[in-house]
Amino acid sequence: MLFRAFLFSALLMPAWAAAQSATQSATYRFSPVNQWDIARTAAYWNPIIRYVSDKSGVRLELKIGRTSADTTAYVLAQEVEFVFSNHLFSPERDQLGWKVFGRRWTPPLQGQIAVPVDSPITRLEELKGQEVVFAGPEAFIGYKLPYAHLLSKNIDVKAVFAGNQNAAFAQLFAGKAKAVGSNSALVDGYSVREGKKFRVLWTSEGFHDLALMASSKVPEQDVKAVASAFINMHRDPAGKAILVKASEEVGLDRQAYFLPATGGDYAAYRRFFQSVPAGLR
Repeated sequence: MLFRAFLFSALLMPAWAAAQSATQSATYRFSPVNQWDIARTAAYWNPIIRYVSDKSGVRLELKIGRTSADTTAYVLAQEVEFVFSNHLFSPERDQLGWKVFGRRWTPPLQGQIAVPVDSPITRLEELKGQEVVFAGPEAFIGYKLPYAHLLSKNIDVKAVFAGNQNAAFAQLFAGKAKAVGSNSALVDGYSVREGKKFRVLWTSEGFHDLALMASSKVPEQDVKAVASAFINMHRDPAGKAILVKASEEVGLDRQAYFLPATGGDYAAYRRFFQSVPAGLR
């Protein structure tokens, strides 16, 4: 009789308890845009997502492609649940339901076009017909902003895609391209880390750093738990130490941390897409 009573109560387990149990066993994939090569990207993010998983009780695992375009393809194919990206603010991608919950604090990011400091090129117009290397066609600040500016000035260049920003810088300094498109933080970080000097030919207006976003498929309680772990990480001595070490690995400001954000913080991105040529969406 006792067994039958237990079985009956199990069958009547509240739906919230079953959902909570399923959530606790879920593993979500986290895909940050490849700002560096795969090894350096993993070295930055793995300690951070281990910390966030432990603090939130929500398991995350890193999922990155060979290039930033490959990683964004995973996102568009709905193969991941959390992202760190600025590739989702075009009108078409806005309809996919990704929700901003945080961003990384850095000084405003600016798109830049740069050459080696000893290059004979001193003006954008001198790049006409030349090869300019970019991380990839999905890079908003590092490709779409500078390329749109070149188009607006009728400066026709040969765009070359290296797969990630470190590879783009390497091609520039190997003489395989005359200039590079990037964002200001990555230019500064590479210069500090590798001792390479740039001459910046053009700088855009400032934009917020990439957004932490969650898929609409993720239960709200899991999004809140993950957001809290990211946003409070720098307030915990152990979390702050992880952030500082990870930032030093890639040449970011040692003070870079995560803070709350909403879709409204990315209005400048959406304004860009209102006038950009269709090929850059």
